[in-house]
Amino acid sequence: MASTSYDVLIIGTGPGGYETAIRATQLGLKTAVVEKNKLGGVCLNIGCIPTKALLKSAELMEYTKHLSDYGLSSTGSIVAEFDKVIGRSRGVADKMNKGVQYLMNKNKIDVLFGHARLAGGGKVEIEPSVDMDGAKVGEKQTVSAKHIIVATGARPRELPALKFDGKTIISSKEALLQTTQPKRLVICGAGAIGVEFAYFYHHMGTEVTLVELKDSLVPIEDADVGRELGRVFKKAGIKLMTGSMVKEVKSSGKGLSISIETKKGIEVVEADQVLSAVGVVGNIEDIGLEKAGVKTDRGAIVIDEFCRTNVQGVYAIGDVAGPPWLAHKASHEGVMCVEKIAGEPVHAMDKMNIPGCTYCQPQIASVGYTEAAAKEAGYELKVGKFPFSASGKASAMGHNEGFVKVIFDAKYGEFLGCHIIGYDATELIAEIVTARTLETTAHEIMASIHPHPTLSEAVMEATRAAYGVAINV
Repeated sequence: MASTSYDVLIIGTGPGGYETAIRATQLGLKTAVVEKNKLGGVCLNIGCIPTKALLKSAELMEYTKHLSDYGLSSTGSIVAEFDKVIGRSRGVADKMNKGVQYLMNKNKIDVLFGHARLAGGGKVEIEPSVDMDGAKVGEKQTVSAKHIIVATGARPRELPALKFDGKTIISSKEALLQTTQPKRLVICGAGAIGVEFAYFYHHMGTEVTLVELKDSLVPIEDADVGRELGRVFKKAGIKLMTGSMVKEVKSSGKGLSISIETKKGIEVVEADQVLSAVGVVGNIEDIGLEKAGVKTDRGAIVIDEFCRTNVQGVYAIGDVAGPPWLAHKASHEGVMCVEKIAGEPVHAMDKMNIPGCTYCQPQIASVGYTEAAAKEAGYELKVGKFPFSASGKASAMGHNEGFVKVIFDAKYGEFLGCHIIGYDATELIAEIVTARTLETTAHEIMASIHPHPTLSEAVMEATRAAYGVAINV
């Protein structure tokens, strides 16, 4: 039987929630988690992990179109069996779900299923809920804790003109789970979610139109990155409509008729589905925040630098506490939060040093200032760029697209930012995050021996380029 009183109770078991629970038990705190759906949250079950499995299938399909580039040939055609691609993705998610359950058992963390609501005074009321498979989970009970951490995550944002119906106008959830492939798909929003699904569906054989309100893909990234991704996507055959917005969706004899407002006027596109990928909104409803007196602002719980809310003993981490909406940000916040609770010496999180990653190919990874933001902040800059077309490893791999762009303060050599677009770029960004955490300058990067041939050499070469001493370009 589970206890009814804990040191720490965490509502939500996404990466932020379950990793926080594990760290709390390591610190000697009696810990429980409450989950209304499946262990692992959105990220593990219908987000980060299964999406990456889909993208791997798309990447392999892309390779089959270029076998001759590698001196290979196939006597038969390679066909994407869409339902099996989705099935593989679900298998990966299920395996990871079981892994989280193992970790809960290993660390002796009580798992309480059901819908949790703050009741005030350190109490949480739990009632049965229904998970994503339609199964009833949990039982009615009330538990208490000295410290309650809200980690309820976020859900896709719904636009007035694009109300989700789960069939013709869909969110990322349906895009991830549906086993019938649309022949024509319009994607609204070219942020990370939008471009990842554009890449996946395009290489599965769907005709994709990508619509973005701003003038560039991935608009939060450095402008050079957005332009490069647009060039690659356009060359691949994805229709791009930047500076545009979906205004109306109507049923037609052929499927859907989508009216898109462009700079030149209204353009009508025919499609079978519209995927709305315009961001997320925190899950702050129906969890007792009002009853407990917890402040919210613009759809997020208000927290301080150590994730404390305005109510003593109540905390919030991850997506529900606002941007950036990233799994690794949630995990870092949670660990920091419980370490602070336990009296450990901790530093507040530096939001400027949270890496962002996008997993289409070419991948995108970035951290710190963009060039425009650094100039606006008043820095005098040294900017270096190294194209992967000059990288021996990239050429050997057959992936010459993209570059590494680095930004330094000209006066002191401070590493202000880095922006990478290229094959497996997300595996390179941790070097930059570590360098910035250690307050490393450009000179230490240039003095650090990078192995050859690797993609990571591009970081060193870009740094050399910033100081006018590039060797391989």
